[in-house]
Amino acid sequence: MTTALYRRYRPEAFGEMIGQSQVTDPLMTALRGDRVGHAYLFSGPRGCGKTTSARILARCLNCAEGPTDTPCGRCDSCVELGRGGGGSLDVVEIDAASHNGVDDARDLRERAVFAPARDRFKIFILDEAHMVTPQGFNALLKLVEEPPDHVKFIFATTEPEKVIGTIRSRTHHYPFRLVPPAAMLSYVEELCTQEGVRVDPGVLPLVVRAGGGSPRDTLSLLDQLIAGSDAEHVAYARAVALLGYTHAELLDEVVDAFAVQDAAAAFAAIDRVIQTGQDPRRFVDDLLERLRDLIVVAATGDGAAAVLRGVSEDDLARMTKQAGSFGTARLSAVADLVIATLDEMTGATSPRLQLELMVARVLARGGGAVAPAGTAAAVPASAPAAPRAEAPRPPGASAPVPPAVEAVSASPSASPASAPAVAPSAAVAPPAPEPEPAPPAGPVTVERVRAAWPDILGRLEKISRSSWLLAAGATVLAYADDVLSLSFTSAGDVAKFKQLQAGKGPSEDLRQAILAVLGVRVKYLARHDGAAPDAPKPRPDGTPAPAGGPDTRRDADRPARGGGARTNTPSAPASAAPVTDWAVAPIPSDDDAPPPDPGPSASIPPAQFPVDDEPEDVAATRAPARVATLAPAGAVPADADVAPADTAREEEDDLDAPADVDVPPVVVPPAPTVTHRAAPRADGVERYGEAVVRQVLGATFVREEPYEPPTRFS
Repeated sequence: MTTALYRRYRPEAFGEMIGQSQVTDPLMTALRGDRVGHAYLFSGPRGCGKTTSARILARCLNCAEGPTDTPCGRCDSCVELGRGGGGSLDVVEIDAASHNGVDDARDLRERAVFAPARDRFKIFILDEAHMVTPQGFNALLKLVEEPPDHVKFIFATTEPEKVIGTIRSRTHHYPFRLVPPAAMLSYVEELCTQEGVRVDPGVLPLVVRAGGGSPRDTLSLLDQLIAGSDAEHVAYARAVALLGYTHAELLDEVVDAFAVQDAAAAFAAIDRVIQTGQDPRRFVDDLLERLRDLIVVAATGDGAAAVLRGVSEDDLARMTKQAGSFGTARLSAVADLVIATLDEMTGATSPRLQLELMVARVLARGGGAVAPAGTAAAVPASAPAAPRAEAPRPPGASAPVPPAVEAVSASPSASPASAPAVAPSAAVAPPAPEPEPAPPAGPVTVERVRAAWPDILGRLEKISRSSWLLAAGATVLAYADDVLSLSFTSAGDVAKFKQLQAGKGPSEDLRQAILAVLGVRVKYLARHDGAAPDAPKPRPDGTPAPAGGPDTRRDADRPARGGGARTNTPSAPASAAPVTDWAVAPIPSDDDAPPPDPGPSASIPPAQFPVDDEPEDVAATRAPARVATLAPAGAVPADADVAPADTAREEEDDLDAPADVDVPPVVVPPAPTVTHRAAPRADGVERYGEAVVRQVLGATFVREEPYEPPTRFS
């Protein structure tokens, strides 16, 4: 039976520690200067040497020749605390995960009172200290704050933030870190030499990568490989199968297929990944690691060996050839697609589908990113230039043909087989991005907004896809004085368009797109009018429809109710009150009151709109008030309006009076002027409600907020 590697090669002095100089150097300096504290806190990831360093510090403090920074290794204390020692009575290691209560803290306090049995100090090492409860820490607080001279505390934890502040502030905190790959690789190579084990090239880098910077995990994996190998020889295939990584030959096959755009070879390699039972996520991660190595090789050239440690010369030569077939820009583009797929595969129900889609994206996009080096791409002279970003196409429209396809299909006799092949060795610089066009000068009108609407939607799609989907269904109705009137097909779209969160939302995204294309910052009037066309269409009889928005056309075609002719006059600009980024209508003041009564003989204009019409369908002008004046008896005109109740009272008095009695004439005292703000309809029904109030106030209807009744979840 053999001892595990991490136990056989556990360091016995600070000088044997690897990758923790930020901890070992200050501790050795403090030991040499005899400035040792009474409590220490060692924190860091698992397996990075916290407990080992605590034992080394105990050996340094209790060494017969100490306190010293280098234990002698010969005294009883050093032997007992060494690799094969059974432990010392004066060095107490406590597993805080199972001894974390108040009773355990009280027991520790009672043991700390007694002097050391043999050595200089009584040292308590509390491993997994973050598991101690707050009550247990509080029970230890007084002892940690003012311990006896012969007591030292060393707390080791992976989560120092869980150690209460009153304890943490009374310790010297030393943070441990993961060991860098270069130092770990050198360490395992030396260890394999001491063990007499032969390993194939590429095995130790896989072991270091699987260990993740933890010396204990790395040595455990290496111990497993050595134990499972024959004749003290660790083969690369055995290491790949055991550690679960992708074989280098399979990665080379996929990378070479990407370089020459060989779809058959790429998908065949993906099928091998699936058929051999490998994890698609691990394969994508290994492929990303290989692309990273190729980017380093392409960027550093001959200096890649100093960055990619542990890679053989043959592997470097092969990766140099692969990097040359791609080019730096294309490698970066492929790596972006791979890392995006790796993010999408987290929690995906079908990782194989994600993997195959990634290969399809790389093959479809990777060839157009950069032409390979070696030979220039054979492109016809009549090939069009790279197109600019297009506006989103309406549903059903055909997709534009890529430039490369247009160049091949320009000749009727050309075929896919006769198309010029792109050699994988030369580097052609990618086309420089076109500068953003400046907004054109000149006044902005509704015609100009409608003409630029596709460009605005194209810019909006780059800003926010969801905002683009919402604005693509809107129709431009009018534009005047920086107020843009939009019509949406549903009230829900209007509500979504108005939503803002932290200053962001569809309306603000569209505003930024309009600002970039037309150079104006607009306000909005958004409403739901159904699927309104952009321009007026002729009537079925051939007569042209009235100009304006859909509401204006509907109002012109619909006869006014109430007997009078309907009047449509343009309303005042909705941007008269630039308080917010939404257009609002001003509330009239006393200066906007109707003109005075011209007299009883003045003609009464008809009502401006029926009660059941929407006020926004008509102009914002108010109708003149209807005035009825009651004059004294004998002077009442025949055509004057008299209250119906008064007339009935006079007729009733005439019927009740005796025939032979002279009834003096009824003199009606002068009555004040009664103003009826709402004219009666043709059927004699008085008009009441919100429409009348708006007419009296002269207010313009801006928008209607949909009411959603609350539910038990809102």
